[in-house]
Amino acid sequence: MNQQDIAQFCLQLPGAREDFKWGNNQVFSVAGNKMFAILNFLGHDLAFKVDNDLFLGYVDRPGIRPAPYLARAHWISMNCTRLPIADDELRQLLTRSHQLVVRKLPKRLQVGLLLDR
Repeated sequence: MNQQDIAQFCLQLPGAREDFKWGNNQVFSVAGNKMFAILNFLGHDLAFKVDNDLFLGYVDRPGIRPAPYLARAHWISMNCTRLPIADDELRQLLTRSHQLVVRKLPKRLQVGLLLDR
């Protein structure tokens, strides 16, 4: 997947919107301002949230590292010009990131945004 494919995929997730923040960071969020992915993060990186219990396993993989400034919230980052994971896995991880953020929203805001129950 290239950056355009990643952006298109993120925007297909329920309630997703795109903003540009902090220069040229392409931020994908739900419910107004709850981020689930960032393109061009610190240059050419892709950053997104992962499950707390899987965080250390991902950052042990080559090409994946804790996302600066966001690692304490269990975000990982990788160079999106040389993605270290397969496209299908990346789609699953981005979808999971979206759902992790949605599940932290108040119940009334989750309606229509949850993909599985």
